[in-house]
Amino acid sequence: MSTDPAEPTAELPASVDEVYSFLGPSGTFTEAALAQVPGARGKRWKAVNNVGEALADVVAGRSVAAMIAIENSIEGGVSVAQDALATVPGLRIVGEYLVPVNFVLVARPGTTLADVRTVNAHPVAYSQCHQWLDAHLPEHGHLPASSNVAAAASLFEGSTADAAVAPPGIVDHHDVVVLAENIGDNPNAVTRFVLVSTARTVPPATGADKTSLIAELPDDRPGALLDLLEQFSTRGINLSLIESRPIGDALGRYRFVIDADGHIHDERVADALLGLRRFSPSVMFLGSYPRADSVPVDFDQRYRDEVFTEARQWLASLTESGAGEAPQG
Repeated sequence: MSTDPAEPTAELPASVDEVYSFLGPSGTFTEAALAQVPGARGKRWKAVNNVGEALADVVAGRSVAAMIAIENSIEGGVSVAQDALATVPGLRIVGEYLVPVNFVLVARPGTTLADVRTVNAHPVAYSQCHQWLDAHLPEHGHLPASSNVAAAASLFEGSTADAAVAPPGIVDHHDVVVLAENIGDNPNAVTRFVLVSTARTVPPATGADKTSLIAELPDDRPGALLDLLEQFSTRGINLSLIESRPIGDALGRYRFVIDADGHIHDERVADALLGLRRFSPSVMFLGSYPRADSVPVDFDQRYRDEVFTEARQWLASLTESGAGEAPQG
């Protein structure tokens, strides 16, 4: 997980009172991700109820940026965030952050594990703990919560739930007792968060970068998806994420959320984006930014910048004066 305060970031819009929005209340994994952002330290953080509200703050200028969860190592892409990025214009991802994820089962003081019949939990958290819950509470019911911290807070706000799935640090925010620790089904679970802004500048390339975009297929025909993927494979670009999401205007119509290894300033990535733009009726560039793990992108050197530059120079030379003329005898 990268927490280097010197890591490159895009220049965010200036504000007299810089505000950063995150999924609240205080104590969520999203807040832990925001704590990794050097530029957010010492600024005002605004807890919101959902991704839509967070992005609306950014678009309206109430916040300079918003931290949202975009992908989980167990559940895959966070569909509500992907759909929001696809439908809200003018947004850019300016950084990504990783947070290890685990959970505890908490309850009101005096409650025991044997008393638990209903569990309040955020749907994503619930799905990551369902094996433990099924094994230890085989007859439990589930009440969905808007966030992991809200699940615990609801125990004191009239909820009919007996217990809640929450982050380990919840005891610092609410007077709950921990009934069980480490209830996540996978101890290596990690959630990927992205910082979203309206900044148009792109962080400089570092050699350890990622480019996010959303593209649609031009038509529904055999091989259309292969044609889209070839825009990247023929330029030696690895895709670390590709997920389909329904466009919603007709059954069977999908857009693709894509994370490509590399930066828009890399010649191979820029050339792929040009090819994709010629192929797809709709391409949204969501940003190029440093990878959270800081691992340099490994790619075939046949696709290094100089190869593309030389090819363009060669093409230009073919139309220069005298080029291609037959030698004089």
